Amino acid sequence: MFCNQCEQTAKGIGCNIAGVCGKNEEVADLQDLLIHALQGLALFAQEGRKKGIIDDATDLFALEAIFSTLTNVDFDPDRFVVLINKAVELREAMKVKVAAAGGTTDFTEPPATFIPTGSVADLVAQGAALKLIENLDSDVNIRSLKQTLLYGLKGIAAYADHAAILGQKDPAIAAFCYEALAILLVPGLTVEQCVPVAMKAGEINLRAMELLDAANTGTYGHPVPTPVPLGHRKNKCILITGHDLHDLELLLKQTEGKGIDIYTHGEMLPCHGYPELKKYPHFYGHFGTAWQNQHKEFPNFPGPILFTTNCIQKPRDDYKDRVFTNGLVGWPGVKHIADKDYSAVVAMALAMPGFTDEVDNGSVLVGFGRNAVLGVADKVIEAVKSKAIRHFFLVGGCDGAKPGRDYFTKFVEQVPKDCVVLTLACGKFRFFDQQLGDIGGIPRLLDVGQCNDSYSAIQIAVALAKAFDCEVNDLPLSMIISWYEQKAVAVLLTLLYLGIKDIRLGPSLPAFITPAVLEFLVNTFDIKPIAANPEEDLKAILG
Repeated sequence: MFCNQCEQTAKGIGCNIAGVCGKNEEVADLQDLLIHALQGLALFAQEGRKKGIIDDATDLFALEAIFSTLTNVDFDPDRFVVLINKAVELREAMKVKVAAAGGTTDFTEPPATFIPTGSVADLVAQGAALKLIENLDSDVNIRSLKQTLLYGLKGIAAYADHAAILGQKDPAIAAFCYEALAILLVPGLTVEQCVPVAMKAGEINLRAMELLDAANTGTYGHPVPTPVPLGHRKNKCILITGHDLHDLELLLKQTEGKGIDIYTHGEMLPCHGYPELKKYPHFYGHFGTAWQNQHKEFPNFPGPILFTTNCIQKPRDDYKDRVFTNGLVGWPGVKHIADKDYSAVVAMALAMPGFTDEVDNGSVLVGFGRNAVLGVADKVIEAVKSKAIRHFFLVGGCDGAKPGRDYFTKFVEQVPKDCVVLTLACGKFRFFDQQLGDIGGIPRLLDVGQCNDSYSAIQIAVALAKAFDCEVNDLPLSMIISWYEQKAVAVLLTLLYLGIKDIRLGPSLPAFITPAVLEFLVNTFDIKPIAANPEEDLKAILG
């Protein structure tokens, strides 16, 4: 096993015995084998497109399968066996169609003829033998760029899959995924050949995020500023965590009128701002504070817990019997719901005690998506012109357990009172309950939403630049980005594609970025690692 796709990778180099995230060697090798199988499918799907052959079901499967290799999605070996065999089955079906259309089918790359063995153990051996990362390229810098592309691709697939669930699709996204998977097989590439593909990944991810934004706002309305209780009230309860708005909607519908309150955790918090979700009176509050405390908190929640697509880490044994998973999420021994029927979750909630008292822990304000922020753009612009607002800081991204993330808490605590903090994604749980006050009625802490709402933050920046008749890089705006997994890589590629410079990234730089590639990023985009302390960065930014 070798995996260095997330920020907490062992010793800042790579996990080679077991993943710090909880992934074992068996799952890591199966994930590599699935990518290998998808590369075979990609070769024929690309050729099929040349002949006008586009299969929507195949495209959707490819996105789901790539997504399943993201950090903290699916740690169930048996489910990878199904995905690997399905990828080969679809490859062979596409091969037949391509041949009938007169296309090329005599590919010599190993994934084109890969045959999976029968048992899990044999498949694991096949995956281990690939040495997928090591064999991306013999040149460490080209390998680094290919890894950046691969990990960005996983993020793109995640956003595209979420959008597709709500009916928003673009065949160009799957087409690029096939292109990228095939490029990873090409030996002897140069830096000059790799960089444009990485920039195209940023462009495609922007499109995927645009689709997801349209899917979420088109289905549930534009978020509106909404206070969310952090305490609880006396009632039966269910906790939902992850990212999937559709799963939340289904849970709300299936618990309506049953005397059960729904609480969010993690990146589900911003869902309270969507009009079509907040209309349910039993959609009550948010449970939990910082990401790293979740395992201490979950056992104290007196009801079942539903994990949806791309959650945090796998549940601990002492509360695993109360956990249900959905979508792409899966762990051995955890109950998986494949048909969106939450009756078992509801039955457990009714059987458990729920909250037997009422506690007021205050509230936090969510719902500052682009529509809400741009709705008061005139006030924001005037505040900047009058110097009431000196600077904006986008402090967002992923959270994780690795030491050093308290930097982001300290940073926000020390942001001057004439500055505004925009935040999104689970990184905000380092400071989301800070009471920063307001500037002329404009809250100093604006929750833009999930990591899935990065498009909204980008549109806010673009609109402000247009209002001030300048480039985004000329705005009084600084980006302080924390990263953990592959969606953050995809968003970073999008920011680079858009030409955004002077991004501060932390708490540590990706292990898959070599010194030479880092030098290229610094020289081209002025990317900076965060300083040892926030005081240093604030001084550099504000003078």
